[in-house]
Amino acid sequence: MRAIKPGQIAVFLCLLALILLLAIGTTTLVFDRLPLGDFRGVTLVLLAALMVYLYAFLVYRVFLALLPLHEGEVAEHSRHELAANVNILFYLLLFNSLIRTHFLPVPLQRLIYLALGARLGANTYSAGALLDPPLTRIGSNTIIGHDAVIFAHVIEGARLELKAVTIGNTVTIGAKAVVMAGVQIGDNAIVSTGAVVTKDTRIGAGEIWGGIPARRIKSAPPAP
Repeated sequence: MRAIKPGQIAVFLCLLALILLLAIGTTTLVFDRLPLGDFRGVTLVLLAALMVYLYAFLVYRVFLALLPLHEGEVAEHSRHELAANVNILFYLLLFNSLIRTHFLPVPLQRLIYLALGARLGANTYSAGALLDPPLTRIGSNTIIGHDAVIFAHVIEGARLELKAVTIGNTVTIGAKAVVMAGVQIGDNAIVSTGAVVTKDTRIGAGEIWGGIPARRIKSAPPAP
């Protein structure tokens, strides 16, 4: 794994300081004046935590607008590496606790993924983890099962590469399945429970895949 460089850590820490400053300032200026009753201290702490995440979403999206993630191999000492590693730090230190928890209800998780840049069609929900929302594109009426994992990065020794994952409409990803970087899944396909879909796999519309590594176990029905 490639080490995150001090300059990249410094950029993240500056963004984190901005997030904390905005959150504390908003809590103090807006909420501190409200009559919050006997649990004032606890309420203010919870409101401050909420503001931290709301401003984190905002600052993260502004950062990605300025330094977007691009598909392809990430060269060392490049702007692309800066964007990729700051993105990793956001997830390790801020967002991982949100996307890997079972505490938040699935509809709220959908809103979080949308806030983080995932493209999700109507009536699409994930009870699993989308580890790279800006590079995850999912159509409508698709369900990601409990504890499934979808990621769009490749780490092979010191090599780092980003590849978007594209999933079509009315797709079912079974519980505890793993979908790796660069995978494309067509409409109405099914990935069975516990399957591991290796990087760059193409799953056709209507096909059923399962196993480790995943293989096609049923082809799409012929067109009428």
